[in-house]
Amino acid sequence: MGSLKSFEEFEVWGAAREITCRIYDLTKKTTFSKDFELIGQIRSASISVMSNIAEGYESQTKNVFIRYLSIAKGSAGEVRSQLYVALDQKYISESELNTMTELVKRASRQIASLIQYLKTCNL
Repeated sequence: MGSLKSFEEFEVWGAAREITCRIYDLTKKTTFSKDFELIGQIRSASISVMSNIAEGYESQTKNVFIRYLSIAKGSAGEVRSQLYVALDQKYISESELNTMTELVKRASRQIASLIQYLKTCNL
């Protein structure tokens, strides 16, 4: 689809991968490590962002790709919401929240831009 030959070439997929790595780092912290339900939920949501970008691209159809990108964007919102739970439970600091929410918001904007591009281009 287009000039990119694999999902790994998408900047937004790289951003989603970074978010997932950072979520894993945060959830390994001693304060966070005992809340297995939240750990599973936030890790799953972050993995969903990068996985849906990949799965949608691999479908090789524009409409399916757009649908999966929409799911990825929703999962990004889920990650942000769960970060607030982690803050409220004092698992992460305000600084960590701000850093992570900015990364997730940036990825979400990139996904939205890619959706808009796909809706208007002739692939």
